[in-house]
Amino acid sequence: MKNYVLLLISFLICTPGMLAARDNGPDKNGTVKGTVTTADGKPAESVTVVLKNTKKSAVTDEKGEFILSNVKPGVYTLQVTLVGYGSKEESITVEEDKTVKTTVALSLSNEQLEEVVVNTGRSRFAKKESGYVARLPLKNLENPQAYNVVTKELMQEQVVVNFDDALKNTPGVNRLWSSTGRPNDGAGYFSMRGFSVQPTMINGVPGLTNGGIDPANVERIESIKGPSGTLFGSSFISFGGLLNIVTKKPYENFGGEVSYTTGGFGLSRITADINAPLNADKTALFRVNSAYHSEGSFMDAGFKKSFFLAPGFSYKASDKLSFLVNTEFYTAQSTNATMVFMNRSRQLKARTPQELNMDFNRSYTSNDLTYRTPTVNLFAQATYKISDQWTSQTNLSRSVRKSDGYYSYIMFLDGSAAGAIAANDTLISRFVYNQNSTTTTTDIQQNFIGDFHIGNMRNRVVAGLDFADVSAVNNNSASPVFDYVNVTRNNDTRYGMLTKAAVDAKLAGLSGLKDGNSNQTYSAYVSDVFNVTDLLSVMASVRVDRFESKGSKNYITGVISGNYGQTAVSPKFGLVYQIVKDQVSVFGNYMNGFRNVAPGTMVLEEFTNIFKPQQANQWEGGVKLDAFNHKLAVTASYYDILVKNMTRGETVVRNGQSYNVTVQDGTQKSRGVELDVIANPLPGFNVVAGYSYNDSKMVQAPAFTKDRRPVGAGPATLANAWISYTLHEGDLQGLGLGFGGNYASKNNITNDSRTGLFTLPSYTVMNASIFYNAKKYRLALKVDNLANKEYFGGWTTLEKQMPRRLTANMTFRF
Repeated sequence: MKNYVLLLISFLICTPGMLAARDNGPDKNGTVKGTVTTADGKPAESVTVVLKNTKKSAVTDEKGEFILSNVKPGVYTLQVTLVGYGSKEESITVEEDKTVKTTVALSLSNEQLEEVVVNTGRSRFAKKESGYVARLPLKNLENPQAYNVVTKELMQEQVVVNFDDALKNTPGVNRLWSSTGRPNDGAGYFSMRGFSVQPTMINGVPGLTNGGIDPANVERIESIKGPSGTLFGSSFISFGGLLNIVTKKPYENFGGEVSYTTGGFGLSRITADINAPLNADKTALFRVNSAYHSEGSFMDAGFKKSFFLAPGFSYKASDKLSFLVNTEFYTAQSTNATMVFMNRSRQLKARTPQELNMDFNRSYTSNDLTYRTPTVNLFAQATYKISDQWTSQTNLSRSVRKSDGYYSYIMFLDGSAAGAIAANDTLISRFVYNQNSTTTTTDIQQNFIGDFHIGNMRNRVVAGLDFADVSAVNNNSASPVFDYVNVTRNNDTRYGMLTKAAVDAKLAGLSGLKDGNSNQTYSAYVSDVFNVTDLLSVMASVRVDRFESKGSKNYITGVISGNYGQTAVSPKFGLVYQIVKDQVSVFGNYMNGFRNVAPGTMVLEEFTNIFKPQQANQWEGGVKLDAFNHKLAVTASYYDILVKNMTRGETVVRNGQSYNVTVQDGTQKSRGVELDVIANPLPGFNVVAGYSYNDSKMVQAPAFTKDRRPVGAGPATLANAWISYTLHEGDLQGLGLGFGGNYASKNNITNDSRTGLFTLPSYTVMNASIFYNAKKYRLALKVDNLANKEYFGGWTTLEKQMPRRLTANMTFRF
């Protein structure tokens, strides 16, 4: 079977190119490719390009590039249109089976272009075109998959200072955990389509951290929905989807900005963004983004200080060969986020935060117990234009993330340590340990991207090979209980005894853990989007993935355990029909994701299995709009995900003896609807809104979770909205107001017959801002949590969220 699949992939990779080379018929149409730039050399994004007297049109992407395919031979007038500004035209000649290349330079600057966009009501927030979602340069309306984008312009308008707040603009995404800084999984967790997910991708390849993500170098955040194993594998993504961070890139003229933000709870943040060409012909470009961030806590202890530096370099060696390098250096020192772990082995007495009778402004930690999470992410890309039809893209990423220092957490007792008092949910145990862990991730990816015709049928193909290596070395201390504290009394003298000296004394003499593990993944994939007609396109994709775990080695005993290998096949199919060309499309897809499962060894040989990978299969359908000259962008979808091959424990009896075994027949069902709306009904008036409903259930599972909603699914209903208006003319031009917020339904953070339900109440949190945007500077005031709402998040944990905070920002451009 493996050989047949590999043969199929080889055939799929080779056949389109051979057919394209052999098809030299006289009826071949041509292609028009081009770039639109502003007077100061920047790419002109979101500009409409029309082939007059035809139905052919396109919108330029973030690089100012556009493509018009399947154009009949002849002489045409290419028109670049800016509503409210005018248009520029030039004559082009299209020949059969050839590509016409052109560059159109507008007479206005990038700043003037942005002003035109505001004055005409075109969206600054609806920049959905992406080359990462499908690993092909597809328009949103051509992509048979739902995804959402948060742009840097929206983050700036909302005075966003952290990655988590930026994601509040994404429909169906909810934070489960703040970043913990723990080894191997210390970044934040979010729910997406009923599954937990972490931000693990930068520019479409792995880029990981154990700490937070600084937004200073973020161009946009792509929330790619559904099990996407076919194009992204399994090691770094979730069945619910993935979060991809697109970084800022160098551009061709000198410029930049410096920004300072201050606010409540000790917030002090300064950022800088500087870009410059390094030579006269502007083939070598450099850009650096940096940030220093210092912040306290609304609790009685807690802080975070971080420094971020992201130099980027691009070099155009020739008309065919170009290079791009982006590096990120992040280091932070902080206390751990205060999350109360609910007990997982007994019935809970309190079932809501209010019933705990707990002071949620107490941190239960100390400012001298801190950890560091230094992270280095390197991304390098070489692009070579093989021909007008084929491009080679080589990607290399390297991520080194550490966890170093003290981590403490608190949990309600199970009754065995402190007697009957624990059954009242009044005592918590405080755990502390010293972590020293390094994880290194290397990914090498080779893509061949084609755009060619077979007869009158346009094919856009990506064929790739991918190698990923993840290695970890851990040298962590033991994690003993430090002490017990009563949460219902503020006079418990033990509360202040948690200090670095006391923890060091507690850990002295205790044996820790020294181990290491590594795994490699070898993958091959191919995806073809072919146009059956100008309005109907089909996507067919497949991936073969070989996972090799080298196991975990205990450096104290020298024993290696858990090594295994596993092969998975992941298909994907999609269909798009444009009801109105470039304005309205309907789409459907079948998508697959997979997750490797280690083999199980049990006493009963009949239950000793080499398990299969878990498989998630999604059916999705929906509609996309890009209407009224890009003033209304809508994505509405329905999805149904079924996960199979989940493992679960079971007790069997043989000859009167009971045995605990593991079987692989578990299933989970997750289905729901999502709506994403970005609108500009009037010049300067912007609306960003989203809604999602998710119904997730463990169908075949242990009795204590069967037919229950998984706790990692988050709230069933989520909604987000942001409405802003900016004056676009008159003496107060640039003055604006913004208002919006988030709604989340109730959330069962424990949902187990052994513990019962613990429910976080639903909440609505509102935010507001006022800003003034001039040519050389920007001023803004923002109030988060306007009504000072007390609300909570969690995932078997309870974490109070930020109270009301006022933030002020000053930005200077040059």
